[in-house]
Amino acid sequence: MNLCTNAAHAMRDNGGVLDVSISGCLTSGNSHPITPSTKKGPYVNLKVSDTGHGIDPSVLDKIFDPFFTTKEQGEGTGLGLSVVYGIIKSYDGVIHVESKIGQGSTFDIYLPCVDQESRETGKELENRPLNGSERILVVDDEKDLVVVMSQFLGSMGYEVTTSTSSPEALKIFCDEPHGFDLVITDMTMPQMTGLKLSQAIHATRPEIPIILSTGYDIDITENEAKANGIRKFVSKPIRFNEFSVLIRHVLDRPST
Repeated sequence: MNLCTNAAHAMRDNGGVLDVSISGCLTSGNSHPITPSTKKGPYVNLKVSDTGHGIDPSVLDKIFDPFFTTKEQGEGTGLGLSVVYGIIKSYDGVIHVESKIGQGSTFDIYLPCVDQESRETGKELENRPLNGSERILVVDDEKDLVVVMSQFLGSMGYEVTTSTSSPEALKIFCDEPHGFDLVITDMTMPQMTGLKLSQAIHATRPEIPIILSTGYDIDITENEAKANGIRKFVSKPIRFNEFSVLIRHVLDRPST
């Protein structure tokens, strides 16, 4: 979605063609099309191309950095490609980009195929009891994600309160600090980050468990996380079957 959004932005003035394709490939270690250090085995190649204005060669090596953006103020946070990079790395994949000014850009993503053992692990997760009746506060400035999470958690029996503003969420919590069993908050939000929000919530009620969601790696130690009430991290995009197990684990073992 991030890659297609960027492609659409690059073609908004003159139109163009967005091409998304997927294919399989088999690497042999040193012959991998992207990097020779990639592990040998079957991969899926996801290719996203556009015919937009292209990327300036002088900034091509910076486009995956958090908060780097070439957009005008108010057009974006600069986290899109950083999120893409984080997702791909979390699956042991690689990404490569080629771009020419005035001709467009092509992003090649290589993700390792899932083996049978991974599939069996997924089935084990699905078979675990996941429903609950606890009260959860969900905080994320992405309105669509808040709606989806609220519907998903509600379908499992949880009582869900949502907010798209971290200051508003803090007020909701402080008005009734013992009205929640769990807080799930995004990391990157305007006005107050998820970490700052966690610190403020933890100062009000130290034992409340918090799950922090993020689209890229953050520089925080396990001890620092626990000191601010953060019990677990979840990476975006959220895989709900695994997320539901994580929620149950945190609620059943709030101090671990």
